[in-house]
Amino acid sequence: MGRPPLHTADDFLDAAVRLFAAEGAAGVTMSAVAREVGAPSGSIYHRFAGRPALLAAVWLRTVTRFQRDYLEALEQEPVLEAAVEAAAQVVRWCRAHPAEGKLLYAGNRALGVEDWDAEDSARAEDANSRLDTAITKVVRRLRAQTGRSTDELMLALVDLPYAAVRRHLDRGEAPPPRTVDLVARTTRTLLSG
Repeated sequence: MGRPPLHTADDFLDAAVRLFAAEGAAGVTMSAVAREVGAPSGSIYHRFAGRPALLAAVWLRTVTRFQRDYLEALEQEPVLEAAVEAAAQVVRWCRAHPAEGKLLYAGNRALGVEDWDAEDSARAEDANSRLDTAITKVVRRLRAQTGRSTDELMLALVDLPYAAVRRHLDRGEAPPPRTVDLVARTTRTLLSG
């Protein structure tokens, strides 16, 4: 019976997130991640076939974690409250996970999505599709309820929270607590007039 591994896949993914937040995608190399964990360089290859697989795994884990609470917020009733809660949830999540928020903000192109294998690319596409479907459903319902255009609704639901967290994440910091309330109030104003 072999020894249990000293470092889990999550240890390596956590290190990759920290390196991305500090140095960008260029800093997330296999050897840098292993060094960050305190593991021998070869041990990372037992979990990930190479850098594209590592970058895909860190993206997919981050997207899954973000979408869990965001999609739940979008399903609330009434739909106006769902939109306000979803916008606020973006800020809450980035406050709790600023390094992962910075990674999401950069997008999967920054992580070399074009180099990922077919399975990881399909998983990323599925995640994008789940999000697009949920947002489209809420926008359709809000359009009928508020009379607002799709562009106005996307501004309130997507662009506003994104802009509110962006400058903080760019500086490597979590958005301040007041940003949650600011985004919620502004989203509500944009949607209800």
